[in-house]
Amino acid sequence: MAPADDRGATLPDMLAALALMALVSATTLPVVAGALDHERAMLGALERHGVKKLTPEGEKFDPNFHQAMFEVPNPDVPANTVVQVVQPGYSIGDRVLRPAMVGVATGGPARTAAEAPAEPGPVDAQAEKDA
Repeated sequence: MAPADDRGATLPDMLAALALMALVSATTLPVVAGALDHERAMLGALERHGVKKLTPEGEKFDPNFHQAMFEVPNPDVPANTVVQVVQPGYSIGDRVLRPAMVGVATGGPARTAAEAPAEPGPVDAQAEKDA
């Protein structure tokens, strides 16, 4: 525990930082809200002209519409499933304006050599001689 005089010197600094945080919150929240309103308006205008936003999380990876940025080992989902959207993409009809940048599941950890199925051998010795 800090001595009493150290706490007295720290308290005004903490109160000043708290006041600054309140000021920043009060001034930036309207700006953020305005930016989100602007984004919604722009997306609405684009959709009226046939532009569709691509947010493929949970869908099967499609290289025609998605750009894989990284792989994620995840045993809970099938391989080649989009598990994260880094940046949404856009399309108009079947034409891609910008592919969605995504993270793709690898379907869990890779098999080790011990877990991999053995390659089939010859059926019998005669078959091996004939080969």
